[in-house]
Amino acid sequence: MIKDTIRYIQTGRKQRARRFRLVTISLAALAAVLCGTMLMLGNTIYPLGTVLRALSGEQIPGASFAVSTIRLPRMLAGLFAGFAFGLAGTVFQTMLRNPLANPNVIGITTGSSAAAVFCIVILHTSGAVVSAVSVAAGLATVVLIYLLSRGRTFSIGRLILVGIGIQAMLDALISYLLLIGAEQDLPAAFRWLSGSLNGSKMDQLPPLLIAVLIGTPVVLVLSKQLSILELGEQAASSLGVRTDFTRIVLIVASVIMISIATATTGPIAFVAFLSGPIAKRLVGAGFSAVIPAGLVGVNLVLAADLIGQFAFTARYPAGVITGIIGAPYLIYLLIRMNRKGEL
Repeated sequence: MIKDTIRYIQTGRKQRARRFRLVTISLAALAAVLCGTMLMLGNTIYPLGTVLRALSGEQIPGASFAVSTIRLPRMLAGLFAGFAFGLAGTVFQTMLRNPLANPNVIGITTGSSAAAVFCIVILHTSGAVVSAVSVAAGLATVVLIYLLSRGRTFSIGRLILVGIGIQAMLDALISYLLLIGAEQDLPAAFRWLSGSLNGSKMDQLPPLLIAVLIGTPVVLVLSKQLSILELGEQAASSLGVRTDFTRIVLIVASVIMISIATATTGPIAFVAFLSGPIAKRLVGAGFSAVIPAGLVGVNLVLAADLIGQFAFTARYPAGVITGIIGAPYLIYLLIRMNRKGEL
């Protein structure tokens, strides 16, 4: 009887492991296809062979400039920003055990956005300055939300409500900055606020690349502790997890990634919100959905950008498309949580 039970458990784990590998490989393959498609499509469609030759450094009239200078930075911005949004979103949702507790809803992204708009409209700066200020603003927003939501005991619901209030205040601040800003700065600010890959340049990408390459291993190392935190504070502590230390490290790594991603592409709506639930549904129970969530974020951003650029007569930023997808899901989630008494 015991042997049968052990065999049953081992068989189930192997099936879940195969499912995890299949989902991860499939999401990575889809991301690779979307990356290639972004490099091939534009005002002029280039075959894959021409794209590869242009990327290898061969000078091809028209193609070299279009692929290397315009399409490659756009694709890389979507790739790394999407991964950062997806990974950071699922970290917050898992750590706080609530699908609403993600950087989009509780105001962290809006804090970075307000800082970036201030840099664009008031200080007339860009690049590294915007990234640095966005990261500082994102961390400051987290600290402010935590301090205002403190009580006798930690409450996720209180934190979410405070975060939504902070987000409303920051949205008002962004509106005020746009009202007092110079007319020539407004198009850039509005384009950035819509969450767009337009105008991405290679010299803007190193901070985002470094943040993702450093932040991802940190989250992976703590992924087991992150999964245990989902069981609750007492259960995690009894299993030997240093809850405060783990939360601080995960929050700092996630906020840095999502703040720099926001500074690079703007706040692409609902990617951090959608990636985690989609990844967990695809992967199933038993394995961390951190990497799959990052890959879901990549696919959402790249697919939204392609749809916005080529599916309609007018061209729309990626954030508009993800907003159309994410808003109904948010309403559905609120209705479902209300029926379960979780709100």
